[in-house]
Amino acid sequence: MPLMRGTPTMPRDRPYVPRDQAAPRGAAGDPLRDALDLLGTRRTARHPAPPVAAQPLPEVPAQAPRRSPEQPRPRPSALPRQRRRSPESAPGRRPQRRPASPATSSASRQPRPQLQLAGSRRRIRLATVFALALFTAIGVRLVVLQVSQSPEELELLLAEQRNRLVQVELPAARGSIVDRSGAVLARSVEARYVYADPELIQNPRVAADRLAPLLGVAPSRLARLMAKQKRPDGTDSRFEYLARGVDIPVAHAVDGLDLTGIGIGRDERRDVPGADLAANLIGFTGADRTGLEGLEARYDDVLRGQDGRMTYERGNPGVDDGRLAKEIPSGYHRLTRARPGATLHLTIDRDLQFQTQRALCPALARAGATFGAAVVLDVRTGEVLTQASCPGYNAAKPLQSEPAERADVASSIAAEPGSTHKAFVVAAALQEGLITAETTVPAGGPLVRGGTPFVDEHPQPPGTRLTIPRVLAYSSNVGTIAVADRLGPQRIFAYQKLFGLGTATGEGMPGESAGRLLPPGQWSPSAPGSVPIGTSVDATLIQMAAGYAAIANDGTYIAPRLVRSTVDADGTVTPAAAPETRRVLSPGVAAEVRRMLEAVVVVPGATGRLAAVPGYRVAGKTGTVDRLVDGRYTSANAVSFIGMAPAEAPRFVVAVSAAVPQGGGGEVAAPAFSDIMGLTLSRYRVPPSTTRPPAFR
Repeated sequence: MPLMRGTPTMPRDRPYVPRDQAAPRGAAGDPLRDALDLLGTRRTARHPAPPVAAQPLPEVPAQAPRRSPEQPRPRPSALPRQRRRSPESAPGRRPQRRPASPATSSASRQPRPQLQLAGSRRRIRLATVFALALFTAIGVRLVVLQVSQSPEELELLLAEQRNRLVQVELPAARGSIVDRSGAVLARSVEARYVYADPELIQNPRVAADRLAPLLGVAPSRLARLMAKQKRPDGTDSRFEYLARGVDIPVAHAVDGLDLTGIGIGRDERRDVPGADLAANLIGFTGADRTGLEGLEARYDDVLRGQDGRMTYERGNPGVDDGRLAKEIPSGYHRLTRARPGATLHLTIDRDLQFQTQRALCPALARAGATFGAAVVLDVRTGEVLTQASCPGYNAAKPLQSEPAERADVASSIAAEPGSTHKAFVVAAALQEGLITAETTVPAGGPLVRGGTPFVDEHPQPPGTRLTIPRVLAYSSNVGTIAVADRLGPQRIFAYQKLFGLGTATGEGMPGESAGRLLPPGQWSPSAPGSVPIGTSVDATLIQMAAGYAAIANDGTYIAPRLVRSTVDADGTVTPAAAPETRRVLSPGVAAEVRRMLEAVVVVPGATGRLAAVPGYRVAGKTGTVDRLVDGRYTSANAVSFIGMAPAEAPRFVVAVSAAVPQGGGGEVAAPAFSDIMGLTLSRYRVPPSTTRPPAFR
């Protein structure tokens, strides 16, 4: 057998050699032969080995002689002793290798076998077999479950599992509404909701009687919600809202009743810090936190966010402690987190809005006004700084008000603008080059159009002719119709559209009226007389304010807007779309119209004398027209005043309108305009005018 290097062995069939008979060196009986053969002839680490001459070794017999049976077996002591290890063979020293005999050279050169683990291929085969066995077992189990159970049993199992699943809504935080500086106008505050699990309620009517006084909900409605019912998918209902936005102390009182099947959860309630401040703009939300009116409704998809949902598997209510069954720790659980709504950033100035409402509503109440409104526009940007409606309501308690009180008058009520429309006719004629400031036209009347006579409300002697500024100052119907005759119906209609009539401004309020603007083909025979003086046409106050802002802005129309931007929950700011703009008048014509409109405030006997603001030049126009109700004119009046200041370089436009039993725009609307414009100029620190108004002939 081949010998491993460095390991002497005693062949089992080695013949016995008596101690006194030395075996020849290299013979088969030499026990150290193999070991010595494996030692090299190289030098050791410390002492060089003396050179040894190579001597031929005798051939090894093919078979060693065997001991005869008669020969006695020697004692162990009779075995030849192993020679002591010489210094050359001591550990750490490698003796010089002796020349190997041909018989041993091949054996000594064989590589030493290495111990190895099982091969990687074998491990992969074992893992594959194990995985196949596992999947086979799972597949067999599924087949057994499918085959061994009937469809009815399977459906029963699925129904039981569905009934153990509970779905809980996670309300998303509704976004706030803030003014131009970030002051809160409407927000959501923490509250609670009360819900029921109808499957756990034994007597809905008794539970309803105990909950009704706390929740303020009729017992019959609560009992109906707590009765056992099915969902659209056929499963039992396990979650029904009983009340939303409940105050936290009330929720604690409900929890103290310890009613089986009744629970509370975290909710939100809409809070309006200003109560009636800009309430007609902001609107309100319902019990489900959905916007119902105003900006809350218009931007509900932005403010609402996206509710989350948690679905989990609950324990057996039969073994519960009387409360709602708890979630199974290792059962089914799925969570979809709620995404909060965005914040709506308005152009409104909260403080100026408050001052406007405080100045407007008492003045209109003293005049017996049914309703009224005021708008303040920044002429450079089209931003709405205030938009007030009277009488108003408390947005925190909307159900205590009437629908008419909640309307935004400035955007939803279209009425005949009356004499404020005359400024558009004069501006169009100036732009077309048909008149100048020195042009004179007849005044006083009567002037007949389509069989209808038109006269001036401010009587003039027969044959009177007025310059254009005085036509505006005295609000002459006859003089305005004379100017309109030079324009013609087609050009009047074209300029009406350029000034924004007949189309909703798109400022952002829901239900904004587009007014009524008839093309010339639909005019009645008397329309050439009625349309120029602001009848037979309907417009909202915000439309008229935007038209006057075009005159104040050097002839460029900028669509008004209420929203500056939206801010997502992660802070991402999305600016509002750029407003629509268009050229209506040349800057020179716009400046000339403003100068003419100053006559309304400064000329003695003019209709707008009460609109003056101390220290500032003011340009504007009064409006008074019989109020049209259900298609019939009444004895009540629709009055207005729209103006700008400072007239030489306007910053703001203020528009005021009201429905009053008697009185005109100069007596009712002009004083309110003066107060609101004065507050606006003061708040934004606009320097007083340094020049005097022009003199008018």
